[in-house]
This record gives sequence, structure tokens and C-alpha cells, in this order.
Amino acid sequence: MSKNICVLLGDGVGVEIVKSAVSVLEKIDSVYNLNLKFNYAPIGGRCYEETGVPLSEKTLKCALESDAVLLGAVGDWKYDKLAPELRPEKALLGIRKKLNLFANLRPVKVFDELLFSSPLKSEIAKNTDIMIVRELTGDVYFGEPRGIEIKKTLDNREIKVGFNNMIYDEDEIRRIAHVAFKSAQKRKKRVCCVDKANVLDVSRLFREVAGEVSKEYKDVELSYMYVDNCAMQLVLNPRQFDVILTGNIFGDILSDEASTICGSLGMLPSASLSDGNTPFMYEPIHGSAPDLAGKNVVNPIATILSAAMMLNYSFDNILASQNITRAVKEVLKEGYRTKDIYQKGDELCTTTKITELIVDKIR
Repeated sequence: MSKNICVLLGDGVGVEIVKSAVSVLEKIDSVYNLNLKFNYAPIGGRCYEETGVPLSEKTLKCALESDAVLLGAVGDWKYDKLAPELRPEKALLGIRKKLNLFANLRPVKVFDELLFSSPLKSEIAKNTDIMIVRELTGDVYFGEPRGIEIKKTLDNREIKVGFNNMIYDEDEIRRIAHVAFKSAQKRKKRVCCVDKANVLDVSRLFREVAGEVSKEYKDVELSYMYVDNCAMQLVLNPRQFDVILTGNIFGDILSDEASTICGSLGMLPSASLSDGNTPFMYEPIHGSAPDLAGKNVVNPIATILSAAMMLNYSFDNILASQNITRAVKEVLKEGYRTKDIYQKGDELCTTTKITELIVDKIR
């Protein structure tokens, strides 16, 4: 029986990096006989150009009828003047909502071969291995009411006021907390709940519900940390963290910060999970980088590692997943690098070249 993968190339460098990941998956398919089938659909700016909307019903149908979704990245500066509902980024929020992708897993693992590229001292960055579990469908990105309105001041002037509502209900918090604790059980059995409970009511609820859920996981240690302190601690001592449980906006910011420990956004994959009734989606954490599109210089490893996560979480094939990770590690160990992780003495590679090297290592 075939395993259907909905492939969303997206915008900018999304086209190149997804093609790299598909090449790796095709090689994996030849080794493990997984019978993978790739179905392509547009999303973001590309979809807007073709259909007039950034997320079409046809694309949603492709995603919903698949076993897993592989996404490049969306966005391009040329769409910045479009109405908010037509901008490419609206497609990303929309497909997450339609697929009920509430849990975003962002592993932050430093390869020994790339310690030199980390802005942190090697002795601080070495052995960093963090799983950031970010809630994905709530918080200020989706909260209502929201908008920009004209209001009158006390001295009768009219001014613009922008507002977004940070909101979570206990069910949303409970389900993401379970994902974090289950992840911790397969790791070092530690969860750090990151919030702003000293200021925000919604964070106080987040902390309260996380504590309730923790009682169901006696083997996992739960701690709490304010988000500003966590941002500092990620730089001072990243190895203190195992699993970080947090909301949408804090997780968005912290995971990008944590990615720098690895030396490049081009190294970090992610998986977005649903309740199991809809397919999971896999994508690199970086953006579409339209200034690099078509130049054959972008690092495809984050997308390739996202494909490895797909094999693990969607297709329950840990051996195939580990095969990809091993191939990436071997290529890096031999000194092959894309521009973002290059240092003098390395072999500078194009997107195409490093993809070919990784494919050749899969056996």
C-alpha cells in the first residue's frame, strides 16, 4: 500500500530545499521499499499566482487526503502590499488550522562537526539536545478580537490602535502538555514549562494546567521558567534543558534563538502534529529567503532532517529516519558544507551537491 506525501514547494528557496528532501526520500524508498508517492500542490505566493488565494481548496484536499505533508517555506517581499488575507503567510496559519496541527516539535541538536559555527563557546554548545514543544493553533496569532481601529484620545484626536488577544483554554493547554511529557519520557525525562506567569493571566493558567498534567507522568520532572529568563539561559547553559513546553509566540521566538546554537537556521527541522485524525506536516524552521532563491546556495539539511522526522512520526520507521541522520552526519564529518556553515578549509557545496552527497551515503 502506498504512502502518500503531499509536497508543498512554497515560495523562494522552498522549491530547492523540498526537491532535495524528495531526492533523499526517493533513495530511502529504494532501500526500504516504502512505496512512497509524491503529490504536488501550490501554497503561499505560488498558490496566489495560480488561484488568487494563498491556500486553495485543491491544496487543502491534497493535504487532507495524504499520509504526511512536506512543506518548504512561504513568503516573498513582492507580496507585502497584498491585503492581509491574501498574503502567503496566511496560508501557513490556515493549513495548520485546517489540519489541526496543534503541536510543533522543534529539535535543537548540535552536531560536533559544526561546533565551530555556533556563536557560543564550544564547551557551552557541545552536547546541546533540546526538544521545544510549541503550541501551534492558539495564542496571539489566532486570538480574537484582533485588528487595527481608529479611536479618539481624551483631547479628541483620532489615532490608530492595534490589538491582538492572547488566549488559551485549558483543553488546548492540556493536549500540548501531554505531547511534551510523552516526548520527555523518550528522552531525559525533564520538562520545563516556559511562560510569563508573573505578568500574564493566560500564563498562570498555562502553568496551572501543566502542573495538573504532570501528575499523570510520575517519571518526568517538571520545572517552570519565565520566558525572559529562558531566553538568557539558552545562551548561558543550553544543556540544562531537555523538553521545553511553551505557547505559540514564546515558542516561535525561543526556537529561533535556540537555532543559532546550532550555527544556522538551515540545520533545524520541525514536525507539526495533530490528534492523529489528520496528517502531520514537516518543514524547516527557516523562511523562504527570496534573496537566495534560484542561486543553488541554500542549505537543504533542515528540510532533509524534517523528512527524517516524517519517517519516524508519520510512518513509524525509526531505522529509515536514523539512516538519513547518519548520512547527514557523515557528510558533515567529511567537511562538506553549504555557505551558511562554511569555514576555511571546508569543501564549499551548492544545494544540489550536498544533496547528492547525502543521497549517496544512504544505504
